Amino acid sequence: MTDNTVTLTDDLVQPFMIETSGLSGRLVRLGTTVDTILNRHDIVEPVKVLLGKVLALGAGLATALKYDGIFTIQIKGDGPVSLIVADVTSAGDVRGYAQVSGELPPDEEALDAPVEKLLGKGYLAFTVDQGPEMERYQGIVELKGKNLEDSIDYYFEQSEQFASKAHLAAGKTPEGQWRATCIILQRLPEEGGSGKARLDGDEDWTRACTFMKSATDQEMLDSRLSANDLLFRLFHEDGVRVFDPKPLDVGCRCSREKISTVLTKLPDEDLEHALEDGKVSVTCEFCNITFDFDREQIDELRQS
Repeated sequence: MTDNTVTLTDDLVQPFMIETSGLSGRLVRLGTTVDTILNRHDIVEPVKVLLGKVLALGAGLATALKYDGIFTIQIKGDGPVSLIVADVTSAGDVRGYAQVSGELPPDEEALDAPVEKLLGKGYLAFTVDQGPEMERYQGIVELKGKNLEDSIDYYFEQSEQFASKAHLAAGKTPEGQWRATCIILQRLPEEGGSGKARLDGDEDWTRACTFMKSATDQEMLDSRLSANDLLFRLFHEDGVRVFDPKPLDVGCRCSREKISTVLTKLPDEDLEHALEDGKVSVTCEFCNITFDFDREQIDELRQS
């Protein structure tokens, strides 16, 4: 393995390249970041596993793009988990939540087929938002198959830009910490061609995907196995080169100041509806922090 990186041990995106084929990829390892996010939410284990995978996937896909803003994955379905949202800023701040609005199936069924049993029929959307001055990019695909990887594969099968495959894992370690990992392989199109066309009979692509999928959940989630060591285990036969990793961290954009601004613009009738026991309480869906404003504080805000 050729190592040109600075040292990061966890909560990172590790870019790499397979030397014999020129295929590129990224390995996402989430430790404290995903543990913090998942423990903020009172949801059952299969839903936490699914959210953990979406958080890792979001970080892996976001760092494939050149953007200055927010990359968001949104999954909406008609199953008991009606909504999952995860976003990653270009600075590496990660946040996410899941919305449960129906009766959940037994854990074993949910873990085996989360798309079918938890999400149901619906869609998966990717959005890149670089602010009001820039046009938003959005890609949408129907939820397909039993698991999240099936839907991702389906999305990239429709894409003419490049070919991509993902391998995901999320779960608790024996020590009780939540972890999540995503490996993404990518082949960019040749000049004048498409990523899909390059894959017909492509033995290098098939071989690399087979190696990637051979990683077990235990290997993917083992905190004692570094990102570089995992990549070496998977791709050493073909040579693997790693580059500078990108750090990731928990980052929510909610604040008391932002909510204060909303309250100052709220119509009087809506404000009266929002008041309960003489105060307005606003809970952030992402970080689960509640901001309380009593009537006197609200009046002061609206008069200032």
